[in-house]
Amino acid sequence: MGTFMSTFGCVVRSLAVAGSALLLVPASAAGQQQGAPSCSAPEYRQFDFWLGDWEVSNSDGDVVGTNTVTSIIGGCAVHEQWEGTGGGIGESLNAYDRRTGSWHQTWVGGRGLVLHLDGGLHDGSMMLAGELQTPNGVEAQRITWTPADDGSVRQLWERSADGGATWTKVFDGTYRKKQ
Repeated sequence: MGTFMSTFGCVVRSLAVAGSALLLVPASAAGQQQGAPSCSAPEYRQFDFWLGDWEVSNSDGDVVGTNTVTSIIGGCAVHEQWEGTGGGIGESLNAYDRRTGSWHQTWVGGRGLVLHLDGGLHDGSMMLAGELQTPNGVEAQRITWTPADDGSVRQLWERSADGGATWTKVFDGTYRKKQ
């Protein structure tokens, strides 16, 4: 037993020293591998049409809020900051994942709603979809952003309670750049 405890103690000390050495690795080296690809590939620019400071109107033309959408982390992600005229707030983080070949969004609303969406560019529109647990069961969620020739962007959010057989509009808005 004495030899086991001596060996065990030596192993623990070795692991502690190795762990301490890891703490000395510069943050820049810990976050990237040597020669790792950057986020400069065209796929990372697919959602750039949404970048900007926006005034958002509903389908009736009423202003319902503002949105600031920025490129962050050296172009590896798109960050959204929403502020509704009624006081609602929310933020999303959007990123292209080269491993899966798809875009991902995590939305967090000021009332605690968390929505996870996945998808990509389809016929010039960014379409992301996911599921949301509601009091009535699981609902499919689909949000599509479509750039227009005038520089505006249409956002159409739909939901389906029947597995995608029929869709109901949640929000239909137009983003126009602030003057």
